[in-house]
Amino acid sequence: MRDQVLWRKTARIIQLAAEELDVSVERAMDMFYNSETFALLDNPDSGLQLMGDRYVLDSFLRELASQQP
Repeated sequence: MRDQVLWRKTARIIQLAAEELDVSVERAMDMFYNSETFALLDNPDSGLQLMGDRYVLDSFLRELASQQP
């Protein structure tokens, strides 16, 4: 059950990221799955799974911004 809930949460975050970044869902998926934010979301010990979708998205966007030169 936990995997299904996490899968749905991840899908919602990817959709939000695609809209926010004005990129395709496929591109947003690639970016998110290769991020530190996703690694934390995938780890139940991090506590990120308990946070709202917008909170996780904001964390992901901050991560992307910090990678900009």
